[in-house]
Amino acid sequence: MAGYQWEQRRKPLLRSMVGDVLRRTRLDQGRTLADVARAARVSMPYLSELERGRKEASSEVLAALCAALDLELADLLAEIGRDLLDDRAQHSQVIRLTDVRGDRVSGTGQPLANPGSLGSRGGQPNAHDAHCLLAAA
Repeated sequence: MAGYQWEQRRKPLLRSMVGDVLRRTRLDQGRTLADVARAARVSMPYLSELERGRKEASSEVLAALCAALDLELADLLAEIGRDLLDDRAQHSQVIRLTDVRGDRVSGTGQPLANPGSLGSRGGQPNAHDAHCLLAAA
């Protein structure tokens, strides 16, 4: 487990996720910033700021952008949800029972988040502890 990052990774902001989906949708449609901004009745610089996650869109602006992109708000939110799940899956780590020694992950010296959950044998895992550990690819 050498090289495992124990630092908290930065959580994405909703405004960044919204901007990513808006930009991806616009580009998938082969449309320009100017075209979508005009259709949504927002300025091109403002739309650019939204797409880059630097501004928060009001619900009215989101509705106008969704209409301009022929995109349902539910679909925009669903896409953001998929992106969040993909991001979480990419950053998940696996700790195998064989890598656990006492209350630390071997090779890292880092403590387990909840060493008391590893059973009654001085923190050593046993066959009944496998259900406590989840793994993600």
